[in-house]
Amino acid sequence: MKEKDRDNPGIEEIINEKDSNIQKEKYNEYVKNMTPKNNGFLNCVKAFAVGGSICLLGEIFSEIYKSMGNDDKLAGLYSTMTLIGLSIILTGFNIYQKLGQFAGAGSIVPITGFANSVVSPAIEFQAEGDVFGVGCKIFSIAGPVILYGIFSSWILGIIYWLYNVFVK
Repeated sequence: MKEKDRDNPGIEEIINEKDSNIQKEKYNEYVKNMTPKNNGFLNCVKAFAVGGSICLLGEIFSEIYKSMGNDDKLAGLYSTMTLIGLSIILTGFNIYQKLGQFAGAGSIVPITGFANSVVSPAIEFQAEGDVFGVGCKIFSIAGPVILYGIFSSWILGIIYWLYNVFVK
C-alpha cells in the first residue's frame, strides 16, 4: 500500500520512534493518512441502485414466468432460482465481485449475494480438491450467517412459546 502523503510519517519511522507518546501521535497521523475517504451518500445511492436493479430483475423474471402460465408461488420460485443461477454464473466469471466492489451492500443483501458468498470460496479452494477444498470451505463465508440465523430464530421461537404459555 502506497502512502498518500509523503509529508506524513512512514511506518518505519513510527516503529523506530523511541518516545511512546510521539509514536502514538505519528501512528494516528499515519492511520488518518492511509484511511480511504468514503462518500456515504454516494455509497448509499450505488447500493440502492444496484440492489433495486437486482430486485427489479427478479420481478421481471417473475412476470415472465407468470406469463408462461405459472401461479404466483411457482413464478416466485423460478425467479429466485434464476437469480441464484445468474449470481453463480457471474461469480464464476468474476463479474459479481466487481459489482460488489462498486455497490457494496446493494449486491450483498439480495439472495444473489448469499449465493455469491457460497460459490466464491468453492471456486477459490477448488484446487485443494472436492473434499478438503470445496467441501470444507464452501460455507466459510455463509456458514456464520446460517448458524446465527438459525440460532436467533430458535431463541425467538422460545421467547414466543414462553409468551404464549405464560402471558396468554
